[in-house]
Amino acid sequence: MKIDFNKNTDGLVPVIIQDSETKNVLMLGYMNEPAYAKTVETQKVTFFSRSKQRLWTKGEESKNFLNVIDIKVDCDNDTLLIQASPEGPTCHKGSDTCWNESNEHSYGFLSQLEATIKDRKENKKNEDSYVASLFRKGMNKIAQKVGEEAVEVVIEAKDTNDQLFLDESADLLFHYLILLQAKGYSLSDVESVLKSRQK
Repeated sequence: MKIDFNKNTDGLVPVIIQDSETKNVLMLGYMNEPAYAKTVETQKVTFFSRSKQRLWTKGEESKNFLNVIDIKVDCDNDTLLIQASPEGPTCHKGSDTCWNESNEHSYGFLSQLEATIKDRKENKKNEDSYVASLFRKGMNKIAQKVGEEAVEVVIEAKDTNDQLFLDESADLLFHYLILLQAKGYSLSDVESVLKSRQK
């Protein structure tokens, strides 16, 4: 890997730290060549601290190390992206990230949909919503809807109308997310099971 440490007069390159699992950005730091060499050798992220004016391994005091999973250099060879597995919070103020954000898995729009379903379940002002009405009808009705939508997906899979297949697939996923909430689970729980089956 060719890194241009001489592009700036201070010999430092910016380093973005990203959680290898959640893909959330945890922090930004700087490395010089010795810091990079130590990071590669120990597989624990080591920066050059501009305030301490020395090499600084993240977690050397707190034990909240950043374990290296992968290192990439950008197209100009002057910025690093390190995917790491954090041991504890990353920020020195105790938060998961240096932007005071929670380092949780996000599935983009599906996570937003999960949050909406949870709100419909818990917030009484949503009593007129379709989702709230399903929760009122109970587990049997929710499970029945998932079964119905699954059958419809199978039927449309054997047909040639792609739009109907996608529509029914969306209905199935939507009702499955409702079922997960009804059982007290989320997509992250299902992801954990799938990861445990990896060989």
